[in-house]
Amino acid sequence: MSLLKETVDLAAERIRKDLRGAPEFGIVLGTGLGGLAKEIRDRKEIPYDDIPGFMKSTAIGHRGQLVVGTIEGRTVAAMEGRFHLYEGYTVQEVTFPVRVMRALGAKVLVVSNACGGMNPRYAPGDLVLIEDHINMMGVNPLVGPNDDRLGPRFPDMCAPYDKELLRIAEEVALQAGIKTHQGVYVALVGPNLETRAEYRFLRTIGADCVGMSTVPEVLVAVHAGLRVLGFSIVTDACFPDALKPANIEEILATANAAEPKLTAIVKGVIRRAKL
Repeated sequence: MSLLKETVDLAAERIRKDLRGAPEFGIVLGTGLGGLAKEIRDRKEIPYDDIPGFMKSTAIGHRGQLVVGTIEGRTVAAMEGRFHLYEGYTVQEVTFPVRVMRALGAKVLVVSNACGGMNPRYAPGDLVLIEDHINMMGVNPLVGPNDDRLGPRFPDMCAPYDKELLRIAEEVALQAGIKTHQGVYVALVGPNLETRAEYRFLRTIGADCVGMSTVPEVLVAVHAGLRVLGFSIVTDACFPDALKPANIEEILATANAAEPKLTAIVKGVIRRAKL
């Protein structure tokens, strides 16, 4: 674990060469939030290949670079492309950038993803503010010897998603006329989508939407003392009795269509949040 802290410090040292002050916000630009990178002013782009400990992003639509700069006058460090377990990376590699953002001084982590909607109130294109999650990935990035310099041995998870940031996000959405839901996100490894029986099971245990990311990053963020705000874009309806084969092109198109709404909410939160 001491090697992890040393590598985190090396990565942070490299990124600081292109930073003007410590970032207040770390942002994971997952599916549905890529357009936010265009809103970053005074930007510097750092390829992941140039940052110690960062992997190569292979997911569709993920560019693979860290962008530092400002949004709404506040300093941010944004990942254009995240890492996934289904790409073959370890859970420690997937979550490494979150530790680096904390080392740089970030106080808030904003994460987004595309998800399948299992709640019958959800429709493709809807936005979900994640209020809680279920980890069905079978792995946890906090397993193993704990380095107290990175966080406590037993981090509490009674409220992993910051209630005040959720309130601000709802307020921004309401004022902009953007429909949102609050829901529970469940994460599975992927890359296959779920069977009808699995959708029934996941809905039964309390999940509203399902995806293949986010939870590992949130676990590490809470461990590191970051406040977290999470979003999901519902890209397809996952109702077992009316299930149709997934069309990846349609899923990406739905995410892209919803992206401006999500970008507007995140910008509003960045502008209003008190840190």
